[in-house]
Amino acid sequence: MDGSLSHNDHEAHTSSDSGRRRGGWNTFPFITGALAGLTLAAGGWLSNLIVYLIQEFNVKSIDAAQISNIVAGSSSFFPVIGAIIADSFLGPFSVISISSCISLLGIVLLALTATFNSLKPQTCVNDGSELCKPTSTIQYAILYTSIALATIGLGGTRYTMATMGANQFKNPKTQASFFNWYFFILYAASVVSITVIVYVEENVSWKLGFGLCVIANILGLVIFLCGTRFYRFDKPQGSPFVDLARVVVASTWKRNLQHSSDESKDYYYGHGGVTDMVDATPSKSFGFLNRAAQKTEGDIKSDGSIAKPWRLCTVQQVEDFKTLMRILPLWSSSIFLGTPIAVHSSLTILQALTMDRHIGPHFKIPAGSILVIVLISTAISLTLIDRFLCPVWQKMTGRFLTSLQRIGLGHVLNVLSMAVSALVESKRLRAVKSYHLQDQPGAIVPMLALWLFPQLVLVGIGEAFHFPGQVSLYYQEFPVSLRSTSTAMIALIVGISFYLGTGVIDLVRKVTRWLPDNINNGKLDNVYWMLVVVGGLNFGYYLVCAKLYKYQNVKGANENPGPEGDK
Repeated sequence: MDGSLSHNDHEAHTSSDSGRRRGGWNTFPFITGALAGLTLAAGGWLSNLIVYLIQEFNVKSIDAAQISNIVAGSSSFFPVIGAIIADSFLGPFSVISISSCISLLGIVLLALTATFNSLKPQTCVNDGSELCKPTSTIQYAILYTSIALATIGLGGTRYTMATMGANQFKNPKTQASFFNWYFFILYAASVVSITVIVYVEENVSWKLGFGLCVIANILGLVIFLCGTRFYRFDKPQGSPFVDLARVVVASTWKRNLQHSSDESKDYYYGHGGVTDMVDATPSKSFGFLNRAAQKTEGDIKSDGSIAKPWRLCTVQQVEDFKTLMRILPLWSSSIFLGTPIAVHSSLTILQALTMDRHIGPHFKIPAGSILVIVLISTAISLTLIDRFLCPVWQKMTGRFLTSLQRIGLGHVLNVLSMAVSALVESKRLRAVKSYHLQDQPGAIVPMLALWLFPQLVLVGIGEAFHFPGQVSLYYQEFPVSLRSTSTAMIALIVGISFYLGTGVIDLVRKVTRWLPDNINNGKLDNVYWMLVVVGGLNFGYYLVCAKLYKYQNVKGANENPGPEGDK
């Protein structure tokens, strides 16, 4: 972050119709103000969803964790869909505005379920007993409709707002400064929502907590719309995913076409021809895809343009697709890196619900707030890595810490965090047995929830290594035409990880007795040891992929990724 906020950005330009300045730092208060409001609203309900389902809708603990994983996964998938719609059809402004209204509607419905007793079942006298009144179909329908709408709205704003903010600038350094401030505000708002709003929900009332989320969403939407006259609007340019799909369709259509060795005549390079596309010549790897760029009769119009877009692609588009295929193994290893984190996050909240969460005689940590330790740990670790570890590493080795090395360290820390989780859970289960609490659902074990902090700190440190490492790797290695797709790859990883986490928990429940609804009578430590084994195997897979991978952008791989590298 720099001092660019203290003066008007030189990129702000004058609108031809009104003489009004558009773009630049004039838009910053509106975009980040909207970001803060929408993040407060989303974090307030999403981070405490497990507790709400258990306490207010009598959902069994493991089922609540599964629902939370699905919602978290969807909130990471929907940004990709939102980005495609924004790029191809509506533009970021329309997508953000519509999504904000959808999320508002969802949170209002969720607040209504907490306000009116007719919209939720009666509280169980004894969790798991026959005294629980079942939730009606209508109550479930309203609950899940509200969650679905709030999740869709969150997905349409989270990454699209970052894209729109960056579109207000044309200077890459200014864009980098904007992103620094953007993610700082995103993290700050997340911390506030996970602590303050969640505390209100658990210690005052769910109605007031969700009401605060509604107010925050309204403020975010209003602030965003107030900046309309200052925004710079870019026309939708089309989604890069369409080009990728065209390569698959065209190569499949021409699968029986004989390969040509005449690269200058038989392959399509676009209007500029070979001279303008020196770097984009058909490579030998994944040669079957080259057919997509090989010209046949009827593919080209008289003016040199493509007659049938789904039967012919440029060589550049084919090579871009090949780049994705080369990096796919590394990307897949990150999915199995994120899956243990997804499983761990939901199960940690269940652990916290059974532990003593008091800090002092008057303050009790809300179970849904326990994960804020990961955010704080990540934020502190990012600063230490950037200001201390990377410079020390450079002095000791004479080289910069590469993206692949950062991701590898993240793998190691992830495995270590799961091992610590297993040890802590073993200690918790011993306390359960010593106090004979195995058959008492919802019983509080006389063990401080502070024991969960070390594993959460390790998860945060690991994320500080592998998530920025992945962003750097994909941004560096992806073709220029697919740079925006590189951030979507991270969203896909998170989304798939949460869905796989749901599948892992289901599988464990079917083949073992480690995860009963009463975790005091289960073997949650065995689940964590299983994740240690899975993480270790995945780390071995990653090492093989990293060893075989060849940087496409060798220069970028050796440059300093930090601020000094821009000088």
